[in-house]
Amino acid sequence: MCVLAFGVAVGTLQMTAVVPMLPTLQRELHAPLTSTSWALTASLLSGAISIPLLSRLGDLYGRRPMAMASLGLLVAGSIAAALATTLAGVIAGRVLQGMAAPLLPLAMGIARQEVPRDRLPTAIGLLSAMMGVGSGGGMILAGLAGGGYQALFWILAGLAVLGLALVALFVREPVRPRTGGRPDFAGAALVSAWLICLLLAISKGTAWGWTSAPTVGLLAAGAVLFAAWVVSARRAASPLIEIPMLLHRGTVGATVASLLLGFALFGAITTLSSVAQAALGASVLQVGLYLSPTALLMLAVSLLAGRLMRRFTASSLVGVGSSAVAVATLWLAVSHGSAADLYGAATVLGLGVGLGYAALGTMAVEHVEPAKTAAAGGVNALVRVAGSSVSGAVTAVVLANAGAGWSFAASAIAALVSAVFAFAHGALGRTPVFVQGETA
Repeated sequence: MCVLAFGVAVGTLQMTAVVPMLPTLQRELHAPLTSTSWALTASLLSGAISIPLLSRLGDLYGRRPMAMASLGLLVAGSIAAALATTLAGVIAGRVLQGMAAPLLPLAMGIARQEVPRDRLPTAIGLLSAMMGVGSGGGMILAGLAGGGYQALFWILAGLAVLGLALVALFVREPVRPRTGGRPDFAGAALVSAWLICLLLAISKGTAWGWTSAPTVGLLAAGAVLFAAWVVSARRAASPLIEIPMLLHRGTVGATVASLLLGFALFGAITTLSSVAQAALGASVLQVGLYLSPTALLMLAVSLLAGRLMRRFTASSLVGVGSSAVAVATLWLAVSHGSAADLYGAATVLGLGVGLGYAALGTMAVEHVEPAKTAAAGGVNALVRVAGSSVSGAVTAVVLANAGAGWSFAASAIAALVSAVFAFAHGALGRTPVFVQGETA
């Protein structure tokens, strides 16, 4: 479990490590913020697509080989980004790095096979919390890299090599009968296309004009491609994303909470990084220090996740965690002009995200039939990353046009709605299938 947790944390580091580097990329590569923000968005977007795709390949060919492939792509992407001298080259490397996102559902699948039934909720909670730990740790890692994006990507490459070696040496999974079917490559292409259209329109809408032909055309194309994807998914024997699972009454609360909590986290840390550097004159290292309470509390809460979920329902923990994130972002929306504000809000943010992320994995699967736990977990991880990718594009636009206060407020609203859905999900009062021990 420790090796799998380390692999998930390494795969998540790359998601946020670039956030403090956006001003550096903007300066060194001579590009506007709305363009350099794609160094973040591209990784999140490729992660959203690769999660269901590599999870499906894991069902077909084994989750351990796919976890190793995912870490290998992280190595390749990190090296490519470290060697890049243009924004396009960095973005290309970031696309490959984003394919480390499936490490969480792949690790959860291995855990379900290998971990004893009574310890499975703790294991799932720990793996889910590693996304929060990696997200906070990525910001600190950027600071330790000394402000240069090349050094950061070389460090990520080294960590990915270590993770790959550990998985190869210590992770085993039983040989299982190979399932039938094939990956839904058409679905992956359609999801990629409509998400790119949507995010490109959001990120460039201000520069092009929200009623301009390119912006309207991209939004219209995104709507058509989305409709085509829904039709394709309903007809496919093994769709990339099971549409019914998105609306399943046992998972819809977790799905919406994951989407919004991912949005809130990335909006908060991206805006905090911008405020620290622009208003307080912080270096990249100082930004990492401002966010250190977030990372440390995510880790501390993840270690307590198993005990907490034996005493409280997963949905209540997600609701409380989302509420704490709302408090932190509302605090920053009102006051973000001092180091005390940033440290205080980062502490509350870490508590909230650590609690919410640790419980989301269990919340997503506890009310579904045992045969559908893998699909539910995959959808939950995907929407969390999708929410983060939308946040990257939206935050860049809000920061450039309305300011940090409104950007923090957008994250606060997302966190509040996440809390509402989590508490409503828990109010259903159904007996969790997961707790009954029918999965595993």
